[in-house]
Amino acid sequence: MVVANGVERAIQYFHAIRDYLIERKSRHRAIVAFSGEHEFGGARVSEASLNGFPSGRIAGKIREDPYRFLVCADKFQTGYDEPLPHTMYVDKTLSGVKAVQTLSRLNRAHPKKHDVFVLDFLNDAETIRDAFADFYRATILSDETDPDKLHDLLADLDGARVYSAGQVEDFARRYLDGADRDRLDPILDACVAVYLNDLDEDGQVDFKGKAKSFVRTYAFLSCVLPYTDEAWEKRSIFLNFLIAKLPAPREEDLSRGILDAIDMDSYRVEKRATRKIAPPDEEAEIEPTPAGAGGHRTEPELDRLSNIVRAFNDLFGDIQWDDADRVRRLITETIPARVAADTAFRNARRNSDRDNARIEHDKALRRVMTSMVKDDNVLFKQFVDNEGFKRWLTDTVFGLASGRVGAP
Repeated sequence: MVVANGVERAIQYFHAIRDYLIERKSRHRAIVAFSGEHEFGGARVSEASLNGFPSGRIAGKIREDPYRFLVCADKFQTGYDEPLPHTMYVDKTLSGVKAVQTLSRLNRAHPKKHDVFVLDFLNDAETIRDAFADFYRATILSDETDPDKLHDLLADLDGARVYSAGQVEDFARRYLDGADRDRLDPILDACVAVYLNDLDEDGQVDFKGKAKSFVRTYAFLSCVLPYTDEAWEKRSIFLNFLIAKLPAPREEDLSRGILDAIDMDSYRVEKRATRKIAPPDEEAEIEPTPAGAGGHRTEPELDRLSNIVRAFNDLFGDIQWDDADRVRRLITETIPARVAADTAFRNARRNSDRDNARIEHDKALRRVMTSMVKDDNVLFKQFVDNEGFKRWLTDTVFGLASGRVGAP
């Protein structure tokens, strides 16, 4: 596997490897993997046009002769459960869990694979050692995430009578069938009306907080426990959409929630020596997913657009975007500009403190994202369904939009 820093670099590697194999009269061939279409050499190219077969066949083709080299830009770095990869050439800065996920593509066992090899030109040994340290000897939870809390949360949510079982069932069925928002919103709007009319201020805060807690806790536990409750999965889908539409009382802090800390990696081409990296031989401890409704946030630092794009590629490049380049422009230009133009956010940014500005920003961002659902459905669904992406986008747009408005 050749892990490239961006699509253009991946295409360059693909051509270089292909040409070298031809020069050596080798029977082996390379495959390139990236999302969307891109301009290269004066023409629009895609995976299919370069490889000669559809994108969906890449995972199968790499197991067949004559293919031996997989050049990737974000795709296949995570979640690629294939035992064949033996050697990895890394021309991209990796850190944190992304480094662990990427390099671990080589860890799958195969009868004919007795060792693995990583040739790394960008990372330093300390970064890789620190990334693997938490997972090397033993990784334990410092406390527990109690599955029984889900039963309690769901009982309280159902008891509030904001929604009915029929509405949840109808919404989930339409959503899974690929229905457009004009068929989904009427169900949500009816629930929002009950939320506003039947619950007092304390009840609204309690319901929305518990809904967020259920979605967060269920997302975590469903990854580590053998949950097979279809009704809970439907509740999670329904609540994900409903939460975004619930107006919050004035007292509720709309910026509540844990924002991901994002390390913006700089790109530095430097040849490194061969190193054996030994993680510390000690147990590591990670925090559990809380079942409560509270949280906190960290304040982002505004970074260069190039680093924001790089973070987007690192974290979310494997999502099947319709047009990844257009999505990047939306995130770095269009969406921040529209949020910055929002009157309430501008007034809060100029005349109030940062906390109030963040509250108005989150409201404005939700309005902007909702208005984009018809033209950018994939982006909207990631914003609604993917909590990690939503937190990263909210953090990033707040920094960019605040820079456009100026300090209060």
